[in-house]
Amino acid sequence: MELEGQVALITGGTRGIGRGIAEAFIAEGANVVINGRSADKGAQAIEEINAGDQLHFIAGDVTDRETCESLVDQTVEHFGKIDIVVPNAGGGTADGETPSPLVDLTDNNWNFVLDWNLNHPMWLMRRALKYMIPQESGRIMSVSSMYGKVVIPAQAPYCTTKHALNGLTKVVAQEVGELGITVNALCPGGILTDVMKESGPAAAEQLGMEFEEFLEWMQQPSAIKRMNTVEDCALVAVLLASEAGAGITGSLISIDGGQSPY
Repeated sequence: MELEGQVALITGGTRGIGRGIAEAFIAEGANVVINGRSADKGAQAIEEINAGDQLHFIAGDVTDRETCESLVDQTVEHFGKIDIVVPNAGGGTADGETPSPLVDLTDNNWNFVLDWNLNHPMWLMRRALKYMIPQESGRIMSVSSMYGKVVIPAQAPYCTTKHALNGLTKVVAQEVGELGITVNALCPGGILTDVMKESGPAAAEQLGMEFEEFLEWMQQPSAIKRMNTVEDCALVAVLLASEAGAGITGSLISIDGGQSPY
């Protein structure tokens, strides 16, 4: 029970990596608030995880600043404090848009992904630190991406925002490190979540590939020759959230089978 008595907020927590982290935190004794845009998916996650009073859902769109700030405040109101923040929600395109080279990129797509992948973590961090600084403890771990270290064609909004998120992580870690607050970023490679199954075919098409071919292509640079799992990410998140992670901050932790160059 590494996280007994701790309170965590996870955005995009109804499925994929966010849900995996939520389940792992609950197993280690934490109380968890998960967020997502769909109330129906939230209710489904609450029912399936079946963690009783340890789990709470709050609906909301994290591309909105007031929503992000309210998520932090509501977490404190519900569980009495906030110890761990995991800005996990994000993606590569706005709803209804497809990946495109820069020459065809719309302002709508660029601005939406900017709010989703970069502003939303910043808004959460900034609000959470209002609570963490007085208590002189806290853990912030954004879910970034391998593509915050390398790039892929037709994904300028995604790659740019993930590179920037990694920079933000390092800056904030320096600002609050002496207060017992750690700030890190998880940088997963290809993980076959339901989100990838939905968005992957469009990315594959941009590269002139079928989806299955795209998945094989993603695995080839990996030293382990397989895609990492949601569970792989969740175990790293537990380490960072626990006392064992107290000395790890400002780190961009690759969970990509050795694909990233650093």
